[in-house]
Amino acid sequence: MSDRTEQTSNLKMEGEGSREGSRRFQDAQHEFAKSGEVEKKAKDAARALDGDEAAELEKARKASAQGNASA
Repeated sequence: MSDRTEQTSNLKMEGEGSREGSRRFQDAQHEFAKSGEVEKKAKDAARALDGDEAAELEKARKASAQGNASA
């Protein structure tokens, strides 16, 4: 047995388009929208786009637009 902690999930395997996974994601998005953090996160993202991370973020954006998971 390995030292890694096994994580269990009560989600049943549904293949792509998991209804339960989609519901959890949507619930989390609603909670985030209600949290009041949206404006702060938007400002953080704008600063990143204008800062030292700009070139790396643009490279990642282009890679994802082409369907590449990593650049």
